[in-house]
Amino acid sequence: MPQQQPPAVSVIMPVLNEERHLRNSVRHILEQEYAGEMEVVIAVGPSADRTEEIAAELAAEDPRVTTVANPTGRTPAALNAAIKASSHPVVVRVDGHGMLSPNYIATAVRLLEETGAQNVGGIMHAEGENAWEDAVAAAMTSKIGVGNAAFHTGGQAGPADTVYLGVFRREALEQQGGYNEEFIRAQDWELNYRIREAGGGVWFSPELKVQYRPRPSVKALAKQYKDYGKWRHVVARYHSGSINLRYLAPPTAVCAIAAGVVVGAAVTPWGFVVPAGYLAAIAAGSVPAGKGLSLKARAQIPVALATMHMAWGVGFLTSPRSLARKVIASRRPAVKTATT
Repeated sequence: MPQQQPPAVSVIMPVLNEERHLRNSVRHILEQEYAGEMEVVIAVGPSADRTEEIAAELAAEDPRVTTVANPTGRTPAALNAAIKASSHPVVVRVDGHGMLSPNYIATAVRLLEETGAQNVGGIMHAEGENAWEDAVAAAMTSKIGVGNAAFHTGGQAGPADTVYLGVFRREALEQQGGYNEEFIRAQDWELNYRIREAGGGVWFSPELKVQYRPRPSVKALAKQYKDYGKWRHVVARYHSGSINLRYLAPPTAVCAIAAGVVVGAAVTPWGFVVPAGYLAAIAAGSVPAGKGLSLKARAQIPVALATMHMAWGVGFLTSPRSLARKVIASRRPAVKTATT
C-alpha cells in the first residue's frame, strides 16, 4: 500500500527586533526533514532593526514563506495573526531566535498521533555565542536556576503543565480562541492551562529540541525575568489554583534576602546570614552547572542565577492587580483559518 502523506503544517513566527537570528531560524525550518507540505507565516512587529526587511527578503526567496503585519508588536497578537493567516491542520510555533533540530516537525507530528495530545513540545536548549550567553544558558538549564521545569532541564516523556513553544492541533487553538492577547508574557502557559482544563493533553518529550539564544546582557535578562514573574502572577490570579511551590520560590527568596539585609543593618549582623547563605548556595550550584565552560563563563553563572531569581521574584511581588482585572475583562479573540 502507498505510504500515507504526512499532514500539512503551518509554522507561525512572532518576530520583533530579530535581525540577529531570523534568517538562520527560518533556514532551520525550511531545511526540516519532513515529507509533508509546509508553510511559514512570519508575523512582523514594528522593529527598530532590519527584521522587517529580512522577513520580506525571505518571503521573496521562497514561496513557502509569507508575512503578516503585527502593528502592536505584542507576541500573543502576532501569534493570533499568524494563525489566522495560515491554513494547515498542524500549527508549529517557532520564535525568531529559535533553531529547530532537523527532524523536529516530523517527530512532533508523530507524537501528536501517538499520544493523542492537543499540544506537544520539548526542550528549550539554551546555547550561547559568548561567555555571558554561555553562563545564562547554563543557569537556564540548571535545576537551581529554574527548578524542575522539564522543558529547561530535560526529563522523561509524559503529560506536562506546559511546554516550550508547542506543536498544536489547529482545532485545539480554534476551540480555545487562540492566545489571550492581554497576556504580554506567559501567554503559552495560560493557553496550555485552558487546553488542559478543557480535557486536552499537553505532552512533553525530550525527543523535541529547539536551540535558544539567551538574552545578551544582564539588563535584558533582568527585564525578561521580571516580565515572566509579573505575568505568571497574573496567570495565578486569572486561573485560581494554578500556582505551585516552584513559582513561589523566587518571591520568597527576595523577601527573605530583603528582610535579612534590613535586620543585619538595623538590628544584628546575624541578619546578613540569609543573603550570605543565598550567595553561597548559588555559588555552589554554579560549579556543576558550569562544567565544560570557559573560566570566564563559569565566573558569570552566579550573576545570571541571581539576576533570574531576583528579577522574577520582584516581578511577581510587584505585579499590579489591575493587570489581572484587565485580563479577566478581556475576551479571547476567535481564531479562524485563512480559508474559513
